[in-house]
Parts: sequence; structure tokens; C-alpha cells
Amino acid sequence: MLVVFSIDAIQYIIIVQKDRCLIFQADQNIEHCFDDSPKESCGVVGVYSPDFEVAQTLFYALYALQHRGQESAGISTTADGHIFTHKNTGLVSHVFQENDLESLVGKLGIGHTRYSTTGSTNNRNSQPLHVKSTKSELALAHNGNIVNVIELKKELELEGIRFNTTIDSEVIAYLINSYPSEDISEKVKYAMKKIKGAYSLTILYKDQIIGVRDPHGVRPLCIGKVENSFVLASETCALDHVGAEFVREVEPGEIVVIDKTGLHSFHYDGLTVRPAPCIFEYIYFARPDSVMNGLLNYSVRRKMGIQLAKKYPVEADVVIGVPDSAIPAAIGYAFESGIPYSDGLIRNRYVGRTFIQPEQRFRVLGASLKYNTLAEVVDNKRVVVLDDSIVRGTTTPQVLSLLKGAGAKEIHVRVCAPPITNPCHFGVDLANKSDLIAAQKSIPQIKEFIGADSLYYLTVEECLETFDGTLDKHCTACFTGDYPIPVQLELDKMILER
Repeated sequence: MLVVFSIDAIQYIIIVQKDRCLIFQADQNIEHCFDDSPKESCGVVGVYSPDFEVAQTLFYALYALQHRGQESAGISTTADGHIFTHKNTGLVSHVFQENDLESLVGKLGIGHTRYSTTGSTNNRNSQPLHVKSTKSELALAHNGNIVNVIELKKELELEGIRFNTTIDSEVIAYLINSYPSEDISEKVKYAMKKIKGAYSLTILYKDQIIGVRDPHGVRPLCIGKVENSFVLASETCALDHVGAEFVREVEPGEIVVIDKTGLHSFHYDGLTVRPAPCIFEYIYFARPDSVMNGLLNYSVRRKMGIQLAKKYPVEADVVIGVPDSAIPAAIGYAFESGIPYSDGLIRNRYVGRTFIQPEQRFRVLGASLKYNTLAEVVDNKRVVVLDDSIVRGTTTPQVLSLLKGAGAKEIHVRVCAPPITNPCHFGVDLANKSDLIAAQKSIPQIKEFIGADSLYYLTVEECLETFDGTLDKHCTACFTGDYPIPVQLELDKMILER
């Protein structure tokens, strides 16, 4: 039975089953209603080619990075001193038609696909951003978040700059463009001295493509090469899709400038800081076929499942994974435990990637719109469910309810990510501590809330062991509260819209 009621204008949903009663807040964010996983900010690409027009290459590279953001997409190219841009809200395949790509002329360009962590979703906030002054112009694509954006924006406004968006990326673009130097590496170094936060950038400036990674290396960026052309991308899977061979990752604090003479490397000469790449790239964000720090993400996630089976075994009949990112972990758990693996949940990959707000009667269905169960796999079975993370606790109870409705006798949940107890301010949509279930409840309380028969997470140390990682080489702030970059804890994604 389903019951919907309101308290202080907030809607709640009660799902009454024969053995229990579940209460959920009716989340107004469709993404949170259908998908409780953390959301990445963006994917960025850049292509320099002396031999061919780059628009199609940029399109296919963005297509490969669609998982990093589904809110908007855009491409900027340059030819004969002019920058051409096409961007809009929606998926890459929706934003670009063949005639759009034909209008983006030039042998160098950049691209962007967005999930918003600063500013709302609209075409004005789509990227790449094109900024210009009387002396200079550039286009910029950004993945990450700037934590001192308010201070920097006020400084630029006092200099007479007027902003057209509500995203922190525009602040970066104007900082770079306003510095009085023709040398792009010097312009970028100036901005890096002022910026605090996480960023991977691709920049289009004159006849050059520039790639930039923040000194901590929080957000990823890599370099590929195909014949005489260079490709910059957030992940190696984008290189694969355009036939480029992986060369190396852009180093933390490195600026790479690509022009007709080749690739040139510069480094930001600021304070020495510890590397802190985001651990969630391994757990969830990056595609399983992407390689990071020499490790295939599929293998890392499979090892997480093996680790969970070693540390937290249970007697059961079948192992399933919550699609898609937890599937390798489920396969690893099954391998180590000897319990058979099977698909138990089928995912509708297009739910949550729409701007059509569902009516209440559909939102009540919650997870059943995104997942369906294979009843014959779980009926009368003791089921182990592998998941990449539990963030807000909105989707997991609904998924478990679906499995119990399909006849599961017991459900044992194993989670790759440690409990998320702290917000992220570096490009992940985990900005409010009050939204994080592990910040409000103990693990036994979460177990009861989601309706599991048992619940175990990997610890931070156990998680890092799966890829030979250490606390001093990765950002684990969302688990530990140890931020590699000092932050204002009251920041949220709409801070530039107030």
C-alpha cells in the first residue's frame, strides 16, 4: 500500500508491506529520486590536429564521457582568428546534429559535458565558456569546483568585469583572460596562484590548445596521440573512442600547451602540496574501461568486491550488483566467496536523464522506474547485494523493497565506498552534510532503515588497499573530513545565484 502526505509543505511517502513500513521524503530533485549515487561535475576534451577538422573527433570523445554529466554539452573550435561555439542543455547526441558539427570549423577545439555542482541547469551555464576583452579572447571547459569563488568574483567585478553565468568556471576564464600577457602559460599560472580548489581545464587560445590540472590533481586529465594530432580528455575511454593512443596523464600542477610545434609542458611554481586525486573516480565516476594511474578501473572495482568477500563473508545463494558501477564488485565478491553471480536488477539507463519532472504518482514508484527485478533469480533466495555507495539513503531502501517484493528471503548489503559522512566541495554533488545518511545514522541504524539483514562497508584503509593507495596520496575527505584544500563548509551549488 502507498500513502502520500505532507508536513510543512514537504511531501512524504509511506510504503506499507506485510512485515514493515517504510517512510521516504518525496525528493524534488528527479536525479535524487531515481538515483542515489554521487554525481560527477563534468567531462572535458581538447583536440589539436594539423591534418583534419576536429569537430567530429570532439563529438565522439564527448560521447564517450557522457557518464560524467548529462545536463548540457558543448564544443568550441577556432579558425582564421574566430572562435565558433555550439552548446545547449541535454545529452551529447541531442545537442549536436550533423549540421551543427559542420558549422564548427577548425583544426583545434575543446568540448564539455556537464553535471552542475555550481549554478543551475540552463543554456547560459553550459560550456565551453567564450570570454573576450579588447586584447584577448579564449574558450574554456572546466571540471571541478573553486572554493574561493566568491572572493575572486568580487575582485573581478571591482575591475569592471560583468558576469553572464552563475558558475565558477567563468571566474577562472576571466582570471586567465584578463592577465596582461600574450603567453598563455603565464596567464594560466597567474590564475592558478589565485584559485583554490579542484580543476581540470581545457582551453582554446589563439592557435593553441591548453590542458591544466590543479596542484593536487583532484580531477583527472590525460593526453593521447593519433598520428600528428593530440587529444586531451578526462578519461582514457575517450581516447579509445577516437583511436588515440594513451601517452600519459597530465601531472598535478602541470600546464600543457599544444601548438604547431608540438606539446610543451610547464609547471605551476606555487607551494608544494600533496597529491590528492579523488578516490571516487575509482569507486564510481570513471568508466570501468578507463585507466587511471596505470590501473584499469574494472579491475579495481572487482578487487573491492573480493575485499568485501574476504572481510565480510555471509552464507547466501546468489550475488547481484546494483547496475552499473557495482557489477564488477559483485563479480569479484562471487569469485572470492564461491556464491554464484547473476543479474538480479535490470536498469533503465534513461531514467533520471530527463528534464521532464515526473508527476507524484510516478515519483512514488521511485526506484521501480529505474530498476526492475529478475524475480526468478532472487525468489526464495538469500541475496548478497553489492553497491558502490550509499549517499542519501533514498534509493537503497526502495531497491531492497523491490527485491523483497520479488521474493528475496534475505538481503545482505555490501558497499564498496566507506560511509560518506562529509560534503565534497571539489566537483562532486555532495555539498550538504545534512543530506548524507551516514552523517546522521550509525551503520546499525542504516541497516534497519534500508531494510537489510546485514550491512557492511569497506573501511577507508580496506578500500585504498584495492589499488595500493594511501591516505596521503588521495582525497578521502568525504569519508574522513580531512580536506586537502581548506574549504568554507557552508558553500553550496547555488552560491552564485543569491
